[in-house]
Amino acid sequence: MPDPNAGASLAIGAQWHRWDPHVHAPGTKLNDQFGGATSWDDYLDRLEQAQPTLRAIGVTDYYSLDCYERLRADKRAGRLPDCALLFPNIEMRLGIGTVRNAFVNVHLLVSPETDDHVSQIKRLLTRLTFRAHGETFACTPEELVALGRRSDPEIRDTVAALSEGSRQFKVSLDQLRDAYANSDWAQENVLIAVAGGSTDGASGVRDAADRTLRQEIEAFAHIIFASTPSQRDYWLGHKSSTADIIGRYGALKPCLHGSDAHSLEKVAAPDLNRYSWIKGAPHFDALRQAQIEPAGRAWIGEAPPATASFSQVLSTVDLVDAPWAVTPRIPLNPGLVAIIGARGSGKTALADAIAHGCDATEDPPNAMSFLARASELLAGNSVRLTWGDGTTDTRPLDGSYDPDASDYPKARYLSQQFVDGLCSADGMTDALLAEVERVVFDAHDANSRDGAVDFQDLLEARVSRHRLAREREEEALVSLSDRIGSEIEKTKGVAALAKQVEDKRQTVARYTADRARLVSKGTEERAERLAEVATAAEKAAGNVRWFTNREAALLVLRDEVADLRTNRAPATLRATKERHKASRIKEPDWAPFLLDYEGDVDALIAAEVASARSGAAGWRGKPVAVPADMTVPLIAADADLSKQTQALLDAEVARLTKLVALDTDTQKRFTALTQKIAAENIELGKLSDRLADYQAAKDRIPPLLRDRESGYARVFDFILAEEQVLRDLYAPIRQRLEAEKGTLGKLSFSVRRSVDVERWAAAGEKLLDLRHTGKFQGRGSVAERAERGLASAWRTGDAAAVTAAMASFRDDNQDELLEAARVPKGNPVDYRAWLKRFAQWLYSTDHIQVRYSVDYDGTDIRSLSPGTRGIVLLLLYLALDTEDDRPLIIDQPEENLDPKSIFDELVGLFIAAKAKRQVIMVTHNANLVVNTDADQIIIAEAGPREAGGLPGISYMAGGLEDAAIRERVCEILEGGEHAFRERARRLRVRFRR
Repeated sequence: MPDPNAGASLAIGAQWHRWDPHVHAPGTKLNDQFGGATSWDDYLDRLEQAQPTLRAIGVTDYYSLDCYERLRADKRAGRLPDCALLFPNIEMRLGIGTVRNAFVNVHLLVSPETDDHVSQIKRLLTRLTFRAHGETFACTPEELVALGRRSDPEIRDTVAALSEGSRQFKVSLDQLRDAYANSDWAQENVLIAVAGGSTDGASGVRDAADRTLRQEIEAFAHIIFASTPSQRDYWLGHKSSTADIIGRYGALKPCLHGSDAHSLEKVAAPDLNRYSWIKGAPHFDALRQAQIEPAGRAWIGEAPPATASFSQVLSTVDLVDAPWAVTPRIPLNPGLVAIIGARGSGKTALADAIAHGCDATEDPPNAMSFLARASELLAGNSVRLTWGDGTTDTRPLDGSYDPDASDYPKARYLSQQFVDGLCSADGMTDALLAEVERVVFDAHDANSRDGAVDFQDLLEARVSRHRLAREREEEALVSLSDRIGSEIEKTKGVAALAKQVEDKRQTVARYTADRARLVSKGTEERAERLAEVATAAEKAAGNVRWFTNREAALLVLRDEVADLRTNRAPATLRATKERHKASRIKEPDWAPFLLDYEGDVDALIAAEVASARSGAAGWRGKPVAVPADMTVPLIAADADLSKQTQALLDAEVARLTKLVALDTDTQKRFTALTQKIAAENIELGKLSDRLADYQAAKDRIPPLLRDRESGYARVFDFILAEEQVLRDLYAPIRQRLEAEKGTLGKLSFSVRRSVDVERWAAAGEKLLDLRHTGKFQGRGSVAERAERGLASAWRTGDAAAVTAAMASFRDDNQDELLEAARVPKGNPVDYRAWLKRFAQWLYSTDHIQVRYSVDYDGTDIRSLSPGTRGIVLLLLYLALDTEDDRPLIIDQPEENLDPKSIFDELVGLFIAAKAKRQVIMVTHNANLVVNTDADQIIIAEAGPREAGGLPGISYMAGGLEDAAIRERVCEILEGGEHAFRERARRLRVRFRR
């Protein structure tokens, strides 16, 4: 199949490749343990068969390039086909001893990019000398042989003499630094590595007096040959700080490790499989990039650092049947891909196409996107995406494909319009907050989500119990406040009611005296008897009324029972089922939840009704016939009047009334007064009962007040419980943020009470006459005192603090509040209603809500500038959204941000994100390309626009280790070269264009 990109430069950019920077070969000048006639061929086989495959080999020998030149010749002859880079590693010993009676080893890693690199490095070596035996020996093969023979006159063999001379030759650190500093070629093409171990490395220089010397050696080196994780962490500044390492050693240092093979079995087989991995094309420039970005470009381990799963990485994008696509196939790096180019070059076109292929475009479609604006010109065009696991997706580009609503986007696309919409000053704050909530929800593992599908679902599941309990307590507070208001009103009515009782007693006494005057002379005894019987008759009538009233109350209770069963209980069950859908209780299993009375209340009520009726009938008695002889008593003189029926007593009263009155008119008046006395006694009884109730109110108020305070406290217990639920929901994210520094550390989640003091005060002022002289005169007076006495406890206090604050506020202000009542006390009905409203208001809590907010650098995101909101949005997707491993496509993340914010806030986020997911960004900003150490740069370029069609768009791609790509970055991006120079200055490394 022909290459659609024939002639185009489209490299996948920086990928992890295995290097062995330190491997000796048969014939190495010192400690050669290879041996055997076939050792060289066996050596080549070992290198070719190494797993993981060796892509770069540093051929190592002491002061010599002989092994390198031989291996290079074999490669040119076809050996080592998978190895893309051979380079010389010249090992030498400094004249500085270690605690292990050895000398510090230093390595010159030489770039093979120039054709004359062998002669150039040999020229550099000639400038190194060693003073011994009264002579000065240069670092050349001839001089090393001479040194060997002077050191051991017994040696006759030239090879042995060269080996001995190499063993004895020691390089001066100062001389090596001077030779390096005085050679532009060396500075361009040689990297210095020093062994980090204690045997033959800088760590072996341990005497306190040599501390500065050791630091000088390590500062001179670009690379440390060390293999342990702790050594790597140290040289990356993870154990102290980046600034500390740079201050002491000039730069952070990449750590590399080779097999240091002196025997066949050690070739490409380092201890513990601690292989070296370099990120970048297998070019020497990749090693230079590792020096600049040691944390992201160099690794030691059995495998390279893990990135996103193959199934979540785009490996290739094909623009199919698209005549405008000059390079229709573009390979994609699995890390950070930066798409750059001049305005109108086709950068966003590629990002739109990729997002479209992932079903990640906006709904509704963005009218400003490339695909929308060019839809008429894209008929028949399509995009085919190939994923890392080999699967493909193809979508037409002309808008004819309508993804199913159930299709899950395979990437996250932050188009410029999407970001602008979320971050604009008048934009979709709720949408931004919803994105935050989604990330918070995703931070919970599946087992802790309680089956919820999103943040609001999880929040409702966790907090509904406390909110419902709070509602119930608030309803109970209203009822308690009503009751307390009624009881207080009763205490205030005791005096008036006591006067009414006394007045009624005097009225009864006056009527009784009036009736006594109607008694004729000689009938006083009968009149006295009449008074006794009349009193007993009134009591009997009272008993009848008591049972009759009881029957009526029982019948009302029976109706209430029926209403509960017929109406209220089913309604309560329906509401309960609706509130607790998540319980997933089956319909038949809800039956036991239907409220009903415990036991057989119907039988109980029926029995009590029968008893009341029987009691009334018993006391009422049967009608008594008028006696023929009025002088004969109906009730014996010694009979217990308290046990006689009302009918018998009324008949005896009638008989005696006729006997004590002389004439009919007097009898009528006597009877009327007797009835009045009975009626007044009934009223007196009622008033006395009310008075007793009013007098007892003062004893009932304290427990009611305690109950109200307890209920008020419980409301705040549930508020605090809701706060804790919210804190727990944010805990996974908050714990990560608390451990972070820099940009991510500025993001925080807060849970606080929102207290609308003005609302509470306004509701209270509606109940008051603000013209009344005193504390609460004038609008705002209630709010002022509430702010001083209640607001702090409302906002931050626990239940005990809030209860104490309210008690203090009530004690200090209640009398004056009552005095300022808008309703006159002279109108008892209206005042009673006012008291209820007052009590309900005083203990109301509907002005207090639990709120959560997302803050950046201490400011709620609702109050941030558009640019800072943009940083928060990128924080979400780049740093916090760790559960989403889909590709992240971002169009111009630098919009609305100043250059300093880009460097300070975003660079670190992109570096961290690319280690976990594929990130594809369109950008004009050099900092986001250079300082993020983008793994692949795709450069878009548009040709002239054809009539009625799109201009031809071509792409080239590669990594920053590619000099041609660096050149184009400097040309295209504003501040490109400046960004490279600034990075070099910041990292204290040499800028190499």
